[in-house]
Amino acid sequence: MTDDKNKIIAQKLVSYFGGEDNLVEVINCMTRVRVKVKDQEKVSFEKIEELDGIMGLVKGDQIQVVTGPGKSEKIAREMANLTAATFTEESEIDIRTRENKEKVKQGQKDSAFKSFTATIASIFVPLIPAFVGAGLIGGIASVLQNLITAGSVSGETYVSILQVLNIIKTGLYGYLNVFIGINAAKVFRGNEGLGGVIGGMIYLSAMNPDKPLKNIFLNSPLLPGQGGVIGVILAVFILVKIEKNLRKVIPDALDIILVPTISLLLTGILTMFIIMPIAGLISNGLIGVINGVIKLGGAFSGFILGAVFLPMVMLGLHQILTPIHVAMIESQGATYLLPILAMAGAGQVGAAIAVLVKCRKNKKLIEIAKGGLPVGILGIGEPLIYALTLPMGKAFITACLGGGVGGAIIGAIGNIGATAIGPSGLALIPLIYNGRAFGYILGLLGAYIGGFILTYLFGIDKKYVEGEDLTGSKEFKFK
Repeated sequence: MTDDKNKIIAQKLVSYFGGEDNLVEVINCMTRVRVKVKDQEKVSFEKIEELDGIMGLVKGDQIQVVTGPGKSEKIAREMANLTAATFTEESEIDIRTRENKEKVKQGQKDSAFKSFTATIASIFVPLIPAFVGAGLIGGIASVLQNLITAGSVSGETYVSILQVLNIIKTGLYGYLNVFIGINAAKVFRGNEGLGGVIGGMIYLSAMNPDKPLKNIFLNSPLLPGQGGVIGVILAVFILVKIEKNLRKVIPDALDIILVPTISLLLTGILTMFIIMPIAGLISNGLIGVINGVIKLGGAFSGFILGAVFLPMVMLGLHQILTPIHVAMIESQGATYLLPILAMAGAGQVGAAIAVLVKCRKNKKLIEIAKGGLPVGILGIGEPLIYALTLPMGKAFITACLGGGVGGAIIGAIGNIGATAIGPSGLALIPLIYNGRAFGYILGLLGAYIGGFILTYLFGIDKKYVEGEDLTGSKEFKFK
């Protein structure tokens, strides 16, 4: 009878979640069923809460239905069987990671700046696979170019291969502003085609380079690409505002003709003569300051940047760096900031190894550390942060300081850049610019060792060594 009751609950939940076509993923989470849906407006939250056998409901990106232990897996599986939704069973480390991450986010106040950084992330995240692929191909092309220049290899075959690689790489980096314009328009809820046009006009392709147009305000020649990604985002934001306001006053019969024409004309003029020069000053200023800090500060700057990056990530402040990384890659072929910041995750790896060594009697901690280490080494640090070091408290601090050690090494060596954004940890090695991967590896090793030693000596409370589980510890709140 119990199984029949669970099936009935599952059938009703599928209906209340908007039908089988509205469910994307069903996740079993020990005491609750978490559901991802296509459209939350189709979900009948009141009916779910009133359903017999449901103990509670938590709204969010994933809707959580509290069913109690023992029932969640059966109901989740049945819901997945009734639909085309994917069924996922969370491991304990997945649960701890998500729950602790949610606790941290709940303690953060929403703000205009936080909303702004989330918008920036939405524009660039879809492009990360392209950055990785094109960046890696560009790195291979750079190595091959060096070999050809040095005379280590020769012949038309190698030259042709180099051209093919550069053509593929240029498919992204040669037209990057177009992609960003399209994504920005999508995020700002404007016409994506118009956003792409504004991104493309940044290159001033139709301008005669021998007789460049002059800025009507500054009387100086217009410069192709000036302002880069920062200019594109600002210009598309203005484009969408103009587009939306025009639709309010222009009759529907003339909408398709007048709205895009007037929007492009007004935004294009503003972009060429005002936005591009201003964005160029901002972009060049930011890149100059960051390069100067890294170059002049050396090991000290590297230590500070490597140590504070994870707290920045937890506060959502790291997203603001994405356009800067991309602008640095556009203007100088690599971002010299990313390899330093990547050391933060390596410090967490060192801390996890210290937990493995020092807390051998603590099976729960050992299980979490073992589960998070492989992905941590590859640059995905969330399981180690939210499921292990952050709940332990001191271990998070010592892990961050370990990241600072790695950052100091990168800063001291200098000129270690990455040709793309996205990966970190070992996964970033193939993307290190101009054959300087060995220096990056030294930084990783330094962060591993620094995180290990500092955590082993200062980051692990005696209670964890003696076997106390994290659930019995005082909650560590990051402020």
